[in-house]
Amino acid sequence: MSDLPYLASRLYGTPLLIARPKLEVILGVVARKMAGDTLATPPPESSPRNEVQITDGGIAILPVLGTLVRRSSYLAAVSGLTSYHDIETMAEQAFANPMVKAVLLEIDSSGGEAGGVFDLAQRLRQLAQASGKPLWAIADEAALSAAYAIASAADRLWLTRTAEVGSIGVVAVHVDESGADAKAGMTYTFLYAGAHKVDGHPHAPLPAPVASDIQEDVDRLHDQFIALVAGLRRLTPDAVRGTEARVYRGEAALQAGLADQIGTRNEALIALQRQLEMSAGRIARGRPAALSASRTNARSQPSTKEKSMNDHSPVTPEEDIQEDAAMNPSQTPSIDEAAIAAQVEQRLRRQLAELTEIAAQAKRLGVTVDPAQALARGVTPDALRQSVLQQAAERDVAQDIVAHASEPASTKPQSVADSPLVKAAQSYGGRQ
Repeated sequence: MSDLPYLASRLYGTPLLIARPKLEVILGVVARKMAGDTLATPPPESSPRNEVQITDGGIAILPVLGTLVRRSSYLAAVSGLTSYHDIETMAEQAFANPMVKAVLLEIDSSGGEAGGVFDLAQRLRQLAQASGKPLWAIADEAALSAAYAIASAADRLWLTRTAEVGSIGVVAVHVDESGADAKAGMTYTFLYAGAHKVDGHPHAPLPAPVASDIQEDVDRLHDQFIALVAGLRRLTPDAVRGTEARVYRGEAALQAGLADQIGTRNEALIALQRQLEMSAGRIARGRPAALSASRTNARSQPSTKEKSMNDHSPVTPEEDIQEDAAMNPSQTPSIDEAAIAAQVEQRLRRQLAELTEIAAQAKRLGVTVDPAQALARGVTPDALRQSVLQQAAERDVAQDIVAHASEPASTKPQSVADSPLVKAAQSYGGRQ
């Protein structure tokens, strides 16, 4: 294993977001390898691990499996590594795919490296909000530490009956090899500049000041981890901190607020598909998300349904069905509802494409436009085009834009003699 020094550098002396049992396994394997033991390398898997599957209903299943790292190498195929960069790339492609209507994160990981995971979780939430597509996750069978940070980005988190979630904590490992060095007759001398250049090296006991510095770094990362989970899961920071990095299984996870529902992967897919069908039905009945926003001033509290469509707050299918029944007690879906929903969806996609084209033209003029946000707000292409024209004109670049606007009735300036006031004065003077 030629990458052993590189792997060790990412394992020792750096903060990790990983569950203790998995950490112990990794430490044991690496320690044996560094001691010279020969370990069998498992054969490569016959099928790629990191491959997005898209169901017939348009749900993209994105795998988050194994130990998580910032970047993976060729060892990923045999070592069970998944990189944050790979997850982000898969997510970006899934949310941008017009055939994908929702994304489900399939998570089975005990965590991994701290670096990059918080940014990834925020990026996943941003992609879901910008696209308007639901993002769900299922812990099957583990979403721990860094993996839970990723899972918390989902609108709704499922877990199987025996799955584990949590472990919201940070750990750093230092190995003191000075005793082994002495037995081997080896003495290390470091020549360096900068008082902290070799802090935490393994060939001497860890000094108390260095241990204190590492602990401060761990505490800061823990605070960031808590803030991330609290914000994404709508929990208080005190509630998240109060878990003290515990691992919760099944029903206990629901009681702690760290998950939303228990079920299998198939049950989660069925529930997500059902939500997509109900959303399509609402659009077909003439109640798109844009109308929900226009009614905000007329109602003091948004309905459960509007929350689901606008900010992806968790809503169970049962709640949605009850609200549909309350608002439409005598309404039955039309037999052409699916066809109408498809037409509306196609129209919205064409409108988004036109808004995107306008945004590209605006960018060349120095005007920044977010087409997804414009679509969500119900801004038409014509209104957006006029807004860009106005902003560009204010920056003295209107001459570069070809605008098809109607000419005014008359552009000739009016003379003083034509003024009604002047004419009235002259008429009055003539009568004196």
